[in-house]
Amino acid sequence: MMPVGMPHRTPSLHPDSSLTVRSVWTPADDSRGTSAARIRLSALFAIACCSVFAGSATVAGAGEPEIAGVRGDAPHQAEEFFERRIRPALIEHCLDCHSNETELSGGLALDSRVGWMTGGDLGPAVIPGDPAGSLLMRVIRYQESDLQMPPDGRLDKETIADFERWIEMGAFDPRASATVTAERATGLPVERASEHWAYRPLREQSGPLAAERLAAERLAAERLAAGEVDGTSETLPASTIDGFLERQLAEHGLVAAGPTGRRELIRRLTFDLHGLPPTAEQIEAFERDRSPDAYARLVERLLASHHFGEHFARRWLDVARYAESVTLRGLVMPEAWRYRDYLVMAYAEDRPFDQMIREQIAGDLLPQQDLQQFQWSSIATGFLGLGNSNLEDQDKTKLDFDHIDEQLETIGRAFLGQTIGCARCHDHKFDPIPTADYYALAGIFRSTVAMEHSNVSRWIERPLPLDHAEEHRFTSLASELRRVDGQLKELEMLGTGSTSRHVSVADLRGVIVDDEAAKLVGEWPTSASVPGFVGSGYRHDGNSGQGEKTATFEPPNLKAGTYRVRISYTANPNRASNVPVQVFSANESVTLRVNQRRPPSEQGLWHSLGEFPFEANGQAYVMVSNAGANGHVVIDAVQFLPIGESKKPPPRDRDDKELADRAGQREEAGQREELLARQRRLRADVAARPNYLTVVEAEPVQELEVRIRGNVHSLGEPVPRGFLSAIPPAKEIRETLPPDQSGRLSLAEWIADTRNPLTARVYANRVWSWLMGDGLVPTENNFGTTGAAPSHPELLDWLAAELMRQGWSTKHLARTIVMSDAYRRRVVVGEHPARSVDPENRMLWSGHLKRIPVEALRDAMLCISGELDRRVGGSEIRPGTSSDYSYSHGTVRRSLYEPVFRNSLPSLFRVFDFADPSVSVGQRNRSTVATQSLALMNNSWVVGRVQTAAERWSRSPLADNPTELVVRLYEVSLGRAPTAEELQLSLSFLDEPVEQEQLQTLIHTLFASIDFRFLD
Repeated sequence: MMPVGMPHRTPSLHPDSSLTVRSVWTPADDSRGTSAARIRLSALFAIACCSVFAGSATVAGAGEPEIAGVRGDAPHQAEEFFERRIRPALIEHCLDCHSNETELSGGLALDSRVGWMTGGDLGPAVIPGDPAGSLLMRVIRYQESDLQMPPDGRLDKETIADFERWIEMGAFDPRASATVTAERATGLPVERASEHWAYRPLREQSGPLAAERLAAERLAAERLAAGEVDGTSETLPASTIDGFLERQLAEHGLVAAGPTGRRELIRRLTFDLHGLPPTAEQIEAFERDRSPDAYARLVERLLASHHFGEHFARRWLDVARYAESVTLRGLVMPEAWRYRDYLVMAYAEDRPFDQMIREQIAGDLLPQQDLQQFQWSSIATGFLGLGNSNLEDQDKTKLDFDHIDEQLETIGRAFLGQTIGCARCHDHKFDPIPTADYYALAGIFRSTVAMEHSNVSRWIERPLPLDHAEEHRFTSLASELRRVDGQLKELEMLGTGSTSRHVSVADLRGVIVDDEAAKLVGEWPTSASVPGFVGSGYRHDGNSGQGEKTATFEPPNLKAGTYRVRISYTANPNRASNVPVQVFSANESVTLRVNQRRPPSEQGLWHSLGEFPFEANGQAYVMVSNAGANGHVVIDAVQFLPIGESKKPPPRDRDDKELADRAGQREEAGQREELLARQRRLRADVAARPNYLTVVEAEPVQELEVRIRGNVHSLGEPVPRGFLSAIPPAKEIRETLPPDQSGRLSLAEWIADTRNPLTARVYANRVWSWLMGDGLVPTENNFGTTGAAPSHPELLDWLAAELMRQGWSTKHLARTIVMSDAYRRRVVVGEHPARSVDPENRMLWSGHLKRIPVEALRDAMLCISGELDRRVGGSEIRPGTSSDYSYSHGTVRRSLYEPVFRNSLPSLFRVFDFADPSVSVGQRNRSTVATQSLALMNNSWVVGRVQTAAERWSRSPLADNPTELVVRLYEVSLGRAPTAEELQLSLSFLDEPVEQEQLQTLIHTLFASIDFRFLD
């Protein structure tokens, strides 16, 4: 007997398939009491555990091994991480003193792997996998009192974290020992680029089929798409794809497996094109429909649905490193979702992929079309703004170049399959990308603005283009808001409605100590550029000499009593937000922090420090310092306002003036409240205007100098803007670069040019991978010399050429692939003669056993529970969310719309190998770990779906017929009917009438089964 949920077709797949349910419970033990029910609940969960863990062991042994510490394409990630993060840091901070070419301070060489493994006078510098035990980490963290490196100042937190991660990953280092083998400057010179297959032009060939047959196939596909034919076997000739594959199989004496079953096929196709399971009714209808065009009609129905756009958009989002927050402080990017919705639209309407390239790189520069198309192409440039940079870096030039590096690396991987970022510090060690080419590209993005700088820089958002009436409405609202803001500023300047630039000391109450009377330490230049100050002007610290400047305001002969102490300053965005202010009063001192970026809250002139008691001849002064200030510190005046005197009646001869003043103050207050209410309404109306994430053109356009060793402040020779010189038609398009634009549009044209041999190859390989499980080139993001070679180079070139011939249509390419026999092939498990020749199935003699991505698993659970919200588009970030930390995920919409927060992914996403949203990912990791099985059994979200599903199905008419209920649950969960043994076991477990607790356990077992998580 086979446990529930185990793949019923292939018992040999699981090494412990001899385990039977009788080892836990048998029908002979059955009794109808409560205790027996509890035993059966435990038994079924035990069965689920056996099935899950047995399946896990099988998958790991079926050609998808897990590498310790890194998985999937992680070896390539480790290499890229070293080249982009570690090598530049070593060059900038370490090699001047620890290199065979300079000096070996302490006997330590850090210019090779052998050097740091051997170590210097104190032993090995790095212990791979053990950051805490590595001397390098202790010295750069300044944990060693007598050895701190670099000696001229501690590294920034980000660089220290990079070294820690590098060591945790195993300290990958490709550098040979300088004393053994000198490293070559570059791996493949530009002039010899064609020696590598990926840089050669596409080979125009007819493949193994005759030219007329190829033409007939394309014509038939076009007629099928146009509805002119019904897609029968007579009108659809044999697939060109199969011709390429069969030729290679024949060369190796292999015979391909036959087609898979119809139930397996519709489940495979629906998940691959929609990311959703087929309904039981759809499965049964397809199984009954034996007409020759049934499959072709199914393909067309799935391609026509907006669900195709949603699923393929999610695939591309991995490549685009999509996220809705940045790691730093968990800052939320509220408009990122519009880029995601652009992709859904683009894939659903089958927008040509070359057009999608132009829009994502330079949509804002394309000729203006109709309004809706202009909106979409503008939104598409959000692709360039999604990077995860350290916005807090105070070296804004370095931040700009780091962001440019991130953009170039993403563009290179996504569209060209190239690791461009490796050429930032030196000529690429493996591919024909000299440093000059890197800075030619960087010049394009240096002429583009991607961030607005301040203490914490920020990505760029702009108002979405609207029709004329809406533009006029929002423009009028913004103009009115500016007018109200100005009125409030004037009203609050003095509390009297005066528009004077300054306030006379004589007009102020209490004891005033102006900046002219303050005792100053350090240089405090005077200024009067920002209005609203006391006296003749104010002073500032010049944003220099941090911690060396103080200003002490001491009132002469202050009488004993309680005073309200207020400080005056002129606000500006360049001011410090953390100005330290100390108040020294009777027997105490209090330190406060004043944010001088915000206008003073009282009359637009004063900021209250509080009420303090003072004694005659006691300490009474206020001291302002620039210690630790994060901007300019301003000093103007300090007011000591006596609390007692303010409560005394005024002198008789001042009654009339005081009464008039109070009346004026009441009128002023009423006016102020009215303006504030108007301001709040206007701000809400203006904020309702939609914005989008983007980049903008810089002025002026800049040609860059090479940065020596990647150091942004070390300038080398200038390089004109351009592209990768090894890839045509770089020279021709570079000559057309406009002098008054960044060059992004020309860059997009170069990438999308049909003469560029990489772009169509890379994208055709991606679509193949999305549908077949693995790419013809398995390193989807790396077509360079360190990437894998294609298993079928002629087929890859044919697919790339066909993509371009058919107008860069993703749907045509997907249709071509899924209509092939190779796609419909059954999965062969267990022993097979072909496995000894091709153990990894690179020649595709069998179908691939494919894991269902976590988003589709989650959506499938929502389908079965009846909760799936199928609305398309929009943001799911809860209003008021400013930080992603500890965000509570819980929507029942498709997983595509779940917020992707870099610090707070949904727990299932983390467990089931969701793509790292900080880097472009071509192929997700494929881990097989116990936590996945445990999550399916214990995760609170999964348990909630199980409970809701049980409630739903217990109310179903099928609940009165346990046999039909079990069959239907298997169909909706696994896409198949239960085997006789599974049905008998399930019916023995369920009481009649079916109890909801038992139904929960059965559904939970199906969710936890191997068949639920894999497509065969």
